[in-house]
Amino acid sequence: MSRPAGALPRRYRIGTIAVTLLVTLGAAAMLVPIVWMLSTSIKPADAILTLPPKLLPDHPTLEPYRAVVEAFPMLRVFLNSLLVAIATTAGQLALSAMAGYAFARFEFRGRDALFFLYLATLMVPLVVRVTPLFIIVRELGWTNSYAGLIVPPMFSAFGTFLMRQFFLDLPRELEEAAVIDGASTLTMFTRVIVPLAGPAFATLGLFAFMGSWNDFLWPLLIVSDTKFMTLPLALATLQGLYPGQTQWNLVMAGTVISVVPMIVVFVLAQRWVIQGITASGLKG
Repeated sequence: MSRPAGALPRRYRIGTIAVTLLVTLGAAAMLVPIVWMLSTSIKPADAILTLPPKLLPDHPTLEPYRAVVEAFPMLRVFLNSLLVAIATTAGQLALSAMAGYAFARFEFRGRDALFFLYLATLMVPLVVRVTPLFIIVRELGWTNSYAGLIVPPMFSAFGTFLMRQFFLDLPRELEEAAVIDGASTLTMFTRVIVPLAGPAFATLGLFAFMGSWNDFLWPLLIVSDTKFMTLPLALATLQGLYPGQTQWNLVMAGTVISVVPMIVVFVLAQRWVIQGITASGLKG
């Protein structure tokens, strides 16, 4: 008996169903902490440790959000994090794009060796690099400053690698045509290459923004003045506001506030992310 056109063999249908179930279960498992975070953020203090635990409180309240906003200058902290994340992301995109294009297209002695040496820094943990980096920033006088928070994270070996892989996949004929038309290297890069790199920029921008927004260790080391405090530092102080017991509803409310910008950024960039990862991260 012939199989209808377009129909999949039985074993492939079973495999597809099994994969779909596994992905669904994985997605559900990842959503559980998020749902519990939202639930805890609207619970009154006396309902947090009730047994058995309840997903939906009997008397939901927004009081934890008000308490978080009043615990520290939330607007200043939020704007600090937003400024640092946007500036770091913009700088990382610009520097990674230029370095990635140079490694992908320019021919010079020791290019590949220099690139792999640069890439090898990814294997050095941050805890190893943080001490010399802190000494450099201190000598520059950038402690307790936006420059100290923004400039060091702009340099990314991963970002350079990602952009290089994307540029390697672009046909050289585009650049050759631009050269014939009399375009300089800078004009060719800004008007021909950069407009084509939207998926790579979106992917790297998402990673850079999330990394900067969630960064805790570097701001903790470089900032002691509260007016430069970022959101992760402010959220960490919530555990010390009430001696003897952490008010988890306040912590979860603060966490919800910190997650919202990342969700917005991901929603805006999601249509480019998979395309950028496919084009930039798997070939080369």
